[in-house]
Amino acid sequence: VSPWDIALCATGTAVAGENALVLAVLFYTPSLRAPMFLLIGSLALADLLAGLGLVANFAVRYLLRPPSEAAELGAAGLLLAAFSASVCSSLAITVDRYLSLYNALTYHSERTLGFTCAMVLLMWLLCLGVGMLPLLGWNCLRDQSACSILRPVTKDNAAVLAVTFLLLFALMMQLYLQICKIAFRHAQQIAVQHQFIATAQATSTRKGLSTLSLILGTFALCWIPFAIYSLVADSSYPVVYTYSLALPATCNSLINPIIYAFRNPDIQKSLWLACCGCVPSTFSSRPRTSSDV
Repeated sequence: VSPWDIALCATGTAVAGENALVLAVLFYTPSLRAPMFLLIGSLALADLLAGLGLVANFAVRYLLRPPSEAAELGAAGLLLAAFSASVCSSLAITVDRYLSLYNALTYHSERTLGFTCAMVLLMWLLCLGVGMLPLLGWNCLRDQSACSILRPVTKDNAAVLAVTFLLLFALMMQLYLQICKIAFRHAQQIAVQHQFIATAQATSTRKGLSTLSLILGTFALCWIPFAIYSLVADSSYPVVYTYSLALPATCNSLINPIIYAFRNPDIQKSLWLACCGCVPSTFSSRPRTSSDV
């Protein structure tokens, strides 16, 4: 048994457990029903399935005897759909945060829960379609020389996925730059209106920008090297390179709950209530605003 596969399986188990906790908090807390939390729940579900997919892939490779092509393609499809949904959910959260600042006055009336549910459902149908591709012919089981590092996906199809991912990341980068500009503009407007630097607003803006830097930096460090490598490499490259880049990419699903969920004040309150039935007196009760990116 490869120690790399053991590491991926252990990471998948941790990912599944951590994101299951996020989903449980969102499901059992009636106050967390806003569109923003639905998107966070979509991301947690995608990462939960990604963790289960890593465990399933390990089971198919080492526990299923004789190996089954259908099981291998199914496990690959689950991973493909889950990670696609994870990236798309991250993009959806980015778009939601941008709209909450750009259309601050009409955001809550336009971004209803029903509209968000419809968009999330459409996104998941698209990602499930992507996950079906290995079963529909995007595989190299009949021609091993055509395999990419993402076996059983072919090299050409892996290149398409990598380019699509890089384009989505470029879109996220552009949106976050716009969020930074709008957040600074809001802070300056409030400072001018009150004839002094609004301390609370400045703190909120700094926290928001630090969160943006953390999101973009983590996402880029985890995924960009693997995406570029899958674009240029093929199955003839040493497998250790693939594992050493794939493991950080899967760790992004381990970090997502910390960034998107556990740093959120409302989810923190729910976790405190669930764990000890109380909320610390030092916990901030300041209401969230559109500048709290």
